[in-house]
Amino acid sequence: MTKAEIANALQEISTLLELKDENVFKVRAYANAARSIEAWGGSLSDLQDEEALAKIPGIGKAIAGKVKELASTGSLKYLEELRGEFPAAILELFSISGLGAKKIKALHEQLKINSVDELLKACQSGRVAELPGFGETTQAKICASIEQRAKHAGSFQFGQVANEAEDLLGKLRAHPDAVDVDLAGSYRRRKEIVRDLDFIVATKKPDAITKLLVEHPATESIIAQGPTKTSVRLRSGIQCDLRVVSAAEYPFALNYFTGSKEHNIEMRNRALKRGWTLNEYRLAPLPPDPNAKRARSTMKIPKVRDESDLYRAMDLDYIPPELRENCGEFEAAANHTLPKLIEFKDIRGTFHCHTTESDGHNTLEEMVAAAQSLGLEYLGIADHSKSTVQAHGLDETRLRAQVTAIRKLNKKLKGFRVFAGVECDILRDGSLDFPDEVLRDLDYVVVSVHSVFNLSEADMTRRIIRAMENPYVTFLAHPTGRLLLKREGYDVDLAKIIDAAAETGTWIELNAAPKRLDMDWRWWPRAKERGVKCVINPDAHRVERINDLRFGVGAARKGWLTKADVVNTLPLGKIDNELQRKRAR
Repeated sequence: MTKAEIANALQEISTLLELKDENVFKVRAYANAARSIEAWGGSLSDLQDEEALAKIPGIGKAIAGKVKELASTGSLKYLEELRGEFPAAILELFSISGLGAKKIKALHEQLKINSVDELLKACQSGRVAELPGFGETTQAKICASIEQRAKHAGSFQFGQVANEAEDLLGKLRAHPDAVDVDLAGSYRRRKEIVRDLDFIVATKKPDAITKLLVEHPATESIIAQGPTKTSVRLRSGIQCDLRVVSAAEYPFALNYFTGSKEHNIEMRNRALKRGWTLNEYRLAPLPPDPNAKRARSTMKIPKVRDESDLYRAMDLDYIPPELRENCGEFEAAANHTLPKLIEFKDIRGTFHCHTTESDGHNTLEEMVAAAQSLGLEYLGIADHSKSTVQAHGLDETRLRAQVTAIRKLNKKLKGFRVFAGVECDILRDGSLDFPDEVLRDLDYVVVSVHSVFNLSEADMTRRIIRAMENPYVTFLAHPTGRLLLKREGYDVDLAKIIDAAAETGTWIELNAAPKRLDMDWRWWPRAKERGVKCVINPDAHRVERINDLRFGVGAARKGWLTKADVVNTLPLGKIDNELQRKRAR
């Protein structure tokens, strides 16, 4: 088993124990152990060694034995016994928004519901609404969540499949018979939702490359296998297509299968104007037209060794994959005005992170250590405010105590700084969860909507703009509140929000959490045009999620953003002035 699979097994034990209504500390112990395994940097072989296991935080003697059994044998008797107490499909119910263990337990025991299909039928008959603690509103929300789930079947958040995709990409690149390898498709274009993975490999030995894929531990089943194309289903559920080509065909295949469809059409049209035909394998002269009165005018075809050569043949600068949506990239490439897009190495710090003071899973010190290990220069802590009760939001006393703790910690740090902030709820009328006399003592203030999502577009827009007009507000977090593949964003006029940000000097967040990626990349060109600064944040609730910044950078590149457009590319010596700019207006 891989480290991730062992962590998933421990999390499943925690979930099943919760369904059994076991002791809450036992449930939490397995959940904490799963997180510890995920974050732990050791090797798989160490998980078979009791001495090494004892050094992992959160792994007690009993759980260590189970981890060792999983690592050594690939299975666990205790987990199999737990699974035997419940129908296999019951875990699917956890994918329905709004359903936790207590509600699923009630559905299972009182209505004998053990699958999503059974749940939908019970909702349609009205039986769910009759259960204590449910009601008509909850039933309607469950129905909407099931409908959303069905609509997005076969779709995956980019971040859901990234680790699996990158691991497989690394294995293919390391194969001695692979000449050139890349991931194409919507993944390479950094779309927020992907439906399959397209690997392009140049090789003289396609059978060896195909064998690697079909025998890889991540491959669950083979859909089709042929000499040039093989399709498999990975354990995550996503389909993976492998195309093996010659070195000469590789740049054309990579470009074609990267897409998008609209980008490819324009590329083919540009080739036609030069008397060429372009497809996934080659660039060639158009065949003679027997009905033409005179021969076609055909330009000489240049040598194409890579994608840059292909774009150069069309009199274009190289177009980064993220921009290939036929949304202005051709005009910019022809006029040599494509931007130098932001890169991950440009990020110097981040501001939207949580600790155990609200709903985070790690302490202040642990979050700081994780940020330092990524090479960041600063970290902003923005735990929830008091109105977010479900997230154990901070009241004024607890917030002031946290600020004191941060100031004290900063005295011990060298070359790194922690900024004290808060994620302050925007209340229904647009006022904030804390008065100005509390907010002014903070280094920065994040504002966001966490409740009353059902306002009209006009009312929601007015609500958010009123909050942005507060001089102590630094930036607006996850502007639409969307949860990709689970919940649509609330109704809000983003054009007006962007205009208000420009007028008030408020930054807008690009929330890098894979489930959000909000504000959407499609809106960033407008924000950039209006001079609105972007701040890329992971909204990290545990140490390993700080690295989600990489997903935010991908979305920022897709939105045509440069290093200068993103405020947290500023070094520690300059970010302080930027934080104070709005307060000084």
